[in-house]
Amino acid sequence: MGVAGWSRPSTAQAFATLGSSRLRLIGEARLPHRLQFQGTTVGGLSGIDYDPVGDLYYLISDDGSNFNPARFYTARIALGANRLGAPELTGVSTLRQADGSTYPAALQGIQVPDPEAIRWRASSQTLLWTSEGHALTGASPALRESRADGSLVREFPLPAMFDFQLTQGPRINLTLEGLALSPDGSHAWLAMEGALRQDGPLPTVQAPGGPCRFTKIDLDSGKVMRQIAYIPDAIPRAPLPPATRADNGVTEILMLDADRLLVLERAYMAGHGPNTANSLRLYLIDTRGGSDTQILAALQPSNHRPVAKVLLADFSAFTGPGAGPRLDRLDNTEGMCWGPRLDNGNRSLHFISDDNFGPRQITQWLTFEFFD
Repeated sequence: MGVAGWSRPSTAQAFATLGSSRLRLIGEARLPHRLQFQGTTVGGLSGIDYDPVGDLYYLISDDGSNFNPARFYTARIALGANRLGAPELTGVSTLRQADGSTYPAALQGIQVPDPEAIRWRASSQTLLWTSEGHALTGASPALRESRADGSLVREFPLPAMFDFQLTQGPRINLTLEGLALSPDGSHAWLAMEGALRQDGPLPTVQAPGGPCRFTKIDLDSGKVMRQIAYIPDAIPRAPLPPATRADNGVTEILMLDADRLLVLERAYMAGHGPNTANSLRLYLIDTRGGSDTQILAALQPSNHRPVAKVLLADFSAFTGPGAGPRLDRLDNTEGMCWGPRLDNGNRSLHFISDDNFGPRQITQWLTFEFFD
């Protein structure tokens, strides 16, 4: 039984596993710590997406205009069936407000950004991106659309449940972490990293967390189409010592097809070495499976049905001794996107980690072959 009345999913909603990973590691690349590029400090890379026509990756930094104004980078990387080259940054664009000004840092204005996810929308040649907002200044979590030069196209109206409030609403730094775009570009899904205060607790080592809301937005009208609930795992291991920091949450989502989503969960456990402090697990969900939660002010076990999830890969399988490419560590991975298809027709799947601009973390680019 979970805390605060939450329990693990019933048999009908049980977590399943395919028995073997749907991923094959192709390679790993890293960007240098606090790399200087075109007058900016590179770091905090929290989102990644790919434009196949331009063969260009977009990387958004979660720097809330502290080192430099909020921004995203473009990059290229060489990819083969068994090789990943070194990332090559090709440009940087500053994100701008409606009046053309840059976004302010926390002590300089209300609309403080915390960029987290980015998606290239080919039909409009624009970029969708999320901000977690800033509770202390009153900046609400946001979904925005910008041009490739960083200028603002529009901001989408979001349900009031995502506004910061005293006793309910999102928890600080656990808001709109994930963003997925439908294959036809008509709608987007937004994923909360953690449960709203009124919806349930955060994960513990003993129990999974309360439900995270995933919200479907029609991009033409800007209206909410649907919302489902997703249950994040319990924290895999206890921190050392036990009272120190540990967490788990949803850091990114990605559409597999018109209805199914890949969901990346990332956990951190303090006190462990670099090869065991982070946990990454990739799940598959069918968005048609959960009940619609958008009209529910608070989620209780009795008033909704969470979406079922299937484990596709535990990234610990790619660490330590073994055949083929191996990783000596996992890090704070927050971005996920499809890349070009490999020569055999399978899709490449790319991940990027957020180093928090800290010297003990790394900016890690991982690339896998995905088996449909």
